[in-house]
Amino acid sequence: MRTSAKVVLVSVCVVYAAVRWSGPSFDAESLRGARVLVTGASSGIGEQMAYHYSRFGAQIVITARREKVLQQVVEKCLSLGAQKAVYVAADMADEAQPEKVVDFALEKLGGLDYLVLNHIGPSPFSMWDGDVEHMRWLMKANFFSYVQMAWRALSALEQSKGAVVVVSSLLGRMATPYTAPYTATKFALNGFFGVLHHELSMKKSNVSISICTLGLIDTDSAMEKVRGVVDVPAYPATDAALNIIITGATRQQELYYPWFTYNVNLIKDWFPSVTNFFIQNSYKYKP
Repeated sequence: MRTSAKVVLVSVCVVYAAVRWSGPSFDAESLRGARVLVTGASSGIGEQMAYHYSRFGAQIVITARREKVLQQVVEKCLSLGAQKAVYVAADMADEAQPEKVVDFALEKLGGLDYLVLNHIGPSPFSMWDGDVEHMRWLMKANFFSYVQMAWRALSALEQSKGAVVVVSSLLGRMATPYTAPYTATKFALNGFFGVLHHELSMKKSNVSISICTLGLIDTDSAMEKVRGVVDVPAYPATDAALNIIITGATRQQELYYPWFTYNVNLIKDWFPSVTNFFIQNSYKYKP
């Protein structure tokens, strides 16, 4: 790597570290009694967020598709210290469900302080085969439901000076093989909620928007897909979950986790040919 490139890279790292270290401090007590709705909470990052919120003494509503698993998560949340923990099973690809889930949470909690949008629908980890119907279905689950829930919750969050926390992905910032439908939904999320952040700020709204960009996280579903296909380090779901919660609680606009995803996002624009080379050659693919 040339000296100039090294200087730029080191500078970016220093600036990012300075921004992170000088950011607002997190007060765990601010979450005691907080009214929280977490989606996609039956496993992975969503489940870990439910447990962290419970340890902080929050009141939580969790949702996902699998009712029996949600029951088990709620039981653990109560044992960890949640002031209240209830669940509602829902399929976010069903257009009628997202708004009903928000209404359920508002009824059970008497308001809302945090709307944490984390759910995703299943999608194959393979080259796109032209399945437009799956793409359309996944957009309902991974994108349109987020929009519906945010709009439905906005007035309640305005009253509580609350926050919308959107769990996105590095794949919503840069394109990689085998993830066309998923990547399309994450790009859509980043675009919509980026715009919403600006518009709420211009309106002097009380509601904050946090977009969380994650690298590969060691959830069972993610690891099952990438194993033997691509060599990329995975990071712990429990740590990712805590960082997401802190980002929402401190009303920060963005989170990049792990930290180097911020640099990767910048480097892809500075050195596109090099980035493309490394991306394409990190996959074990034979034509």
